[in-house]
Amino acid sequence: MLFVWFGVYNVAATEKHWPLTTLLLKVVKERSIQVRSKAIVMPDTLPPEYLAKGAEDYAAMCAQCHLAPGNSASELQRGLYPQPPVFHELEHKTHKPGENFWVIKHGIKLTGMPAWGSAHSDEEIWGLVAFIEQLPDMTADEYRKATVAGAEMPVDQHNTSSDQHGH
Repeated sequence: MLFVWFGVYNVAATEKHWPLTTLLLKVVKERSIQVRSKAIVMPDTLPPEYLAKGAEDYAAMCAQCHLAPGNSASELQRGLYPQPPVFHELEHKTHKPGENFWVIKHGIKLTGMPAWGSAHSDEEIWGLVAFIEQLPDMTADEYRKATVAGAEMPVDQHNTSSDQHGH
């Protein structure tokens, strides 16, 4: 109680977590996502308009924090701690599509990641997931074309499990 009462732990985003705190938070976050998304599988097919909407949604809702091909860090992205993953960089492709779906739908507490499920249908979220899956292979020009209203992209989807989830 004294630890809390005297404000020993600095919650400022400019102050990095203690290494043990970072490790614990990472393990808790990853296990929570894995357990809750285990049965969620990307649909075999999505209408092209969902992917086009996913591209538009990414540009409007995600690119400022998660960046985009050809874009450097934004003021918002630089100010976040922990830093959000940069989806067009291959080293950030750590989650399966079902895990990305769950995170987008439900958000992550204390990270700045909002829960988009209250404002978007599952189909819209799957379109966004499908678009995110394609980001590592996209050039800046392909990204710009894809995120222009009405642009269509080929759907390249991957199933990661044989279990189906009711979405």
